[in-house]
Amino acid sequence: MPDRSDWAYSTALMSKTQPLTRHLISINDLTNAEIETIFEVANGFLKELADPKIHYRIGRSTSLAARSILASLFYEPSTRTRLSFESAMLRLGGANITSADPAVSSAAKGESLADTIRVISNYADIVVIRHPRDGAARLAAEYSQIPVINGGDGSHEHPTQTLCDLFTLRSKKKSFKNMKIAISGDLKGSRTIHSFVYALARFGATIDPLPAPGMELPAHVDRRLREEFHCRMVSKDPGQVGSIDALYVTADQPHQLSLIPDPEIDYGLLVQKKIDAVYVTRFQKERWSEKERDYPKVDAKFLNEAKYSDASVMHPLPRVNELDASLDSDRRAIYFQQAAYGVPVRMALISLLLHLHKSKSLHQFNGGFAGPDYPIYAQPIGTGLQCDNANCITGDPSERQYAANKFYVVEDPQRCQLRCVYCEKDVEDKTGEFVVADTARKTFAPDLAALTRAAGDKLKHLVIYRSASDALAAGFAPRESGRKARAV
Repeated sequence: MPDRSDWAYSTALMSKTQPLTRHLISINDLTNAEIETIFEVANGFLKELADPKIHYRIGRSTSLAARSILASLFYEPSTRTRLSFESAMLRLGGANITSADPAVSSAAKGESLADTIRVISNYADIVVIRHPRDGAARLAAEYSQIPVINGGDGSHEHPTQTLCDLFTLRSKKKSFKNMKIAISGDLKGSRTIHSFVYALARFGATIDPLPAPGMELPAHVDRRLREEFHCRMVSKDPGQVGSIDALYVTADQPHQLSLIPDPEIDYGLLVQKKIDAVYVTRFQKERWSEKERDYPKVDAKFLNEAKYSDASVMHPLPRVNELDASLDSDRRAIYFQQAAYGVPVRMALISLLLHLHKSKSLHQFNGGFAGPDYPIYAQPIGTGLQCDNANCITGDPSERQYAANKFYVVEDPQRCQLRCVYCEKDVEDKTGEFVVADTARKTFAPDLAALTRAAGDKLKHLVIYRSASDALAAGFAPRESGRKARAV
């Protein structure tokens, strides 16, 4: 990639039509085509700026972002994510400002994230944030004037790590389709895994979960893989039906229901197929109160099984005891290369979000992120239903006045359910007691589907309560039985 000290292109582009501020909060904010564009740009940086002795390491710099500043806002410890982002910005010729220790920032004084991000928007051109609360990055994006990149929020997602992971896999294989990836360890608390499995499913890979006991994929991630990303569960033992020891196999046709077998897929062959990569994760001790127990370890003995003979070994790092150091010299170990790719991949993402990269592929990145197809219902702050997730940013006392109770209304033929916009965990109505109240009529009814039927101003008059007793306590009356079936 040529070194650019000339800013005519980027300045003209930004002044001609000032684009809407775009953010990367979830890996699902990117279309598959946009991910491929990021890889194309990252490969361009590697081709022109790589260390001549180490092909996967960026060893030189450009002046592409010489007038831009990256802010690092980290409320949790980080080594690779923070330093690789800052290295990426420096390699682009830009500058960094950082708040890497909340103990010495205004967060220690009780300042809200919403206020912090509005201030930082005046100091930098792009910000990467890491936060212990699920959904914090989404809240930050709502109050930011500059692009926000999620560097990991609670146990929600870590999308840029997934970009690095996919880029690493792409360096080994030309296509993700039917690639078989085993994921080992804490699948429940690892935000990295949640982003990773969504992306694998979207690109048609087969996912082989190897969870530690009690640390299987969260219910909402499993549900999205099945219902939204069209995965089918296929037992590893052909003699068992409905076994939890199963593969996630993506249907070839997007419209295909996950419970209907795809006649074009040989599921038996996929079960027998050798593993292409083993993705290892550590025990997320900062997310769990219980102690680590019976945690799987990947070592030479584990990899001696025939199915792992050609499997690349990956790890987002840091590792503790789950990945044996003796594997560092194994030909299959690529985790340090995986970490190195964080620089070119994040260089590509920064340059594209800031519209600095002059490339034909840039047009493939201007269409906007792919948003969810579900309608969003926003409830008045402090009223009605709240997210079930105790770690959601909406439950943080300092953020409560800034974060409305917002939910995706997910409707299918069987049910209508709610999903928190911030942490993306489903709000379960296990007993079927949720009711919808109409503030204009001061009545309520057990009719969640009313949210999808209401439109425009009518939606503003609706409030969801967990039960009829909650609605009664708030001053609403039951709707007359003869009118229950009517739309709100």
